[in-house]
Amino acid sequence: MEIIGISLDAIQSFLAYLVTATALTLIYVFVYIWVTPHPEFKLIRENNLAASVAFGGSLVGFSLPLASVIAHSVALTDCVIWGLIAILVQVFIFFLVRLPIPGISERIEKGETSSGLWLGAASLTGGLLNAACMSP
Repeated sequence: MEIIGISLDAIQSFLAYLVTATALTLIYVFVYIWVTPHPEFKLIRENNLAASVAFGGSLVGFSLPLASVIAHSVALTDCVIWGLIAILVQVFIFFLVRLPIPGISERIEKGETSSGLWLGAASLTGGLLNAACMSP
């Protein structure tokens, strides 16, 4: 059956991937705010640009590989597995970024934009590379 040229199967598939991607993104947000020592949402509410740039870069860095795997997966299970891997990669990037900038969370809490930009850019870079590695 088609509705305006779109099959019901396509709509079901769209909804399944959208719900899965939303759930994985929420899981990522909870894991990320649990792992990082600084309170992202509190800082963002206080207009802390460093926290916003760092968290925003991290969120996009996670979403890039997730979008890539959705575009290339053949089953919803693939999406879930690679989405969980994307979460692990972003957490690893956070810990890796702390090596050259010890105390990066404290710096972000103080509003040091350069630290937030460094973390956000590293997260984006990791997400881009992760997405490329997930594509066949």
